[in-house]
Amino acid sequence: MKDSLLEELLQALAEGLARPQHFWTLVVIVVAVAGGWLASRLVRWRVEARLAAATGRSGAAVDALRFSIAGFRRLAFPAAAMLLLGAGEAVLRAAGVLGRAADARLLRLALTLLAAMALIRLLVYVLQRVFSNLSFIAASERVIAGAIWLVVALHVTGMLGDVVDWLDATKIPIGAARVSLWVVTMGALSLLVTLLAALWLGSALESRLMRAPQLEPNLRVAASRALKALLLLVAVLLGLSMVGIDLTVLSVFGGALGVGLGLGLQRVASNYVSGFIILLDKSLRIGDLISVDKYTGIVTQINTRYSVIRALDGTEAIVPNEMLVSEPVTNQSYSDRKVLIRCNVQVSYASDVDRALGLLRQAARVSPRVLADPAPAAVLADFGADGMNLALLFWIADPENGRLGVTSEVNREILRLFRENGIEIPFPQRDVRVVQMPGGADRNA
Repeated sequence: MKDSLLEELLQALAEGLARPQHFWTLVVIVVAVAGGWLASRLVRWRVEARLAAATGRSGAAVDALRFSIAGFRRLAFPAAAMLLLGAGEAVLRAAGVLGRAADARLLRLALTLLAAMALIRLLVYVLQRVFSNLSFIAASERVIAGAIWLVVALHVTGMLGDVVDWLDATKIPIGAARVSLWVVTMGALSLLVTLLAALWLGSALESRLMRAPQLEPNLRVAASRALKALLLLVAVLLGLSMVGIDLTVLSVFGGALGVGLGLGLQRVASNYVSGFIILLDKSLRIGDLISVDKYTGIVTQINTRYSVIRALDGTEAIVPNEMLVSEPVTNQSYSDRKVLIRCNVQVSYASDVDRALGLLRQAARVSPRVLADPAPAAVLADFGADGMNLALLFWIADPENGRLGVTSEVNREILRLFRENGIEIPFPQRDVRVVQMPGGADRNA
């Protein structure tokens, strides 16, 4: 059987580093590591300079530049060190220091470790770029690196075959079947790979669906959710079947899931079903201004379990989808996005009513948000104790932008026009008659 790299290294150390080939091999490794470190520092400095120079370009160009340069920066140290190791080995062989393949044991071990480092960095960087919307990929960089290094360590020590044999010989019961730990490990690995592929494919298809102008927003969201769920299901089944796991053993877990849904997860299941109902029946759409229970705001997200309602003051409410299906919902933009706004004002009885009504209609045209069709209307609502009550009615088509802004703008214009045209806005005035002065004296005496 071929000796492992660790055994070859121990044998080389047992022979002593005093031999010329081992001494010079160690010198080449030290020089290669130091040169790789200097090369990585130089690359980092150059990368920062290039990115700073590309700041004024378009976002796509800068993103592509950052992708290529940042990836090269991650591989700078292992790549430069491997090149220096190769050049050093060629120099030692040309000088006659290395004559046999066994003399390059230390170089072979160093190359293996550097190749593992390059693989780790490249794999994690590609995963981060492909799954940029999955934060756990970046957080799991150490776990991924540790797993690869563990495999390399087992390979170097020659224990990888023994570990595989032990895993294959150890059986665990799953239902009525007995499955080896090796099959479970490979199943988990294949499942992880297929799930990552499904997530990447689902994200790519979702981005294309969201850009499809012929589909309504609700249909895009519903299609993307259903497509992701289907891809994840196919990935799980494919990943398990790739290692020969009988899918009938999952019937136990399916039964447990059914019992859980029947006993304790009714509300969760109801929210998921309600989410798909909302997306498919188009009763609510992203961007609608709604009121449900004590929440009023714009629908910004419709997820499978909950929806997000953003109030006009910026606060966001996470509302379960079941509430949106089972309770009455006031949708101010369901069939028509136009909203009527009323501004009340009082004028004195001495004012010209017709002129005041004309000025009200004129004031409504000050804001570009006020619609010309239907046209603003001004009416004499009723007669008050201090004056005549007038009302200005006008429509807006963007209620999601709030009403206070346009109301304030119109009211300020009303006040300006009334002052310029002599229309008096009365305030309460009362005549006070003193019947008796302090001290008991009669005021009329």
